[in-house]
Amino acid sequence: MFGAATAESPLGPSLVMRMRQSISQFEVAFEQETTLERRRREQLRRRAAKRSRARRITRNEHHGKVRFSVLAVCLTATVIVVVVAMFEALSFLMA
Repeated sequence: MFGAATAESPLGPSLVMRMRQSISQFEVAFEQETTLERRRREQLRRRAAKRSRARRITRNEHHGKVRFSVLAVCLTATVIVVVVAMFEALSFLMA
């Protein structure tokens, strides 16, 4: 009785049509909003993955530079130690 309005209801057929049209418009708007939200979530996920990848690359480059610097220092220290040891041995043998 108080539920859905029918053509025989006191509300009249034009009001029933407007209500159906309004519900239909609401459903279409809901579908569009859902689609937009899904796109936004996917876009945010892609952006986050891209940022994460960029951070990982930057971190790897930084670690690579540090490793190279440590290697260069170790090689330099080795050369210095070997040269000093050779000259000490040579001076010991000449004396």
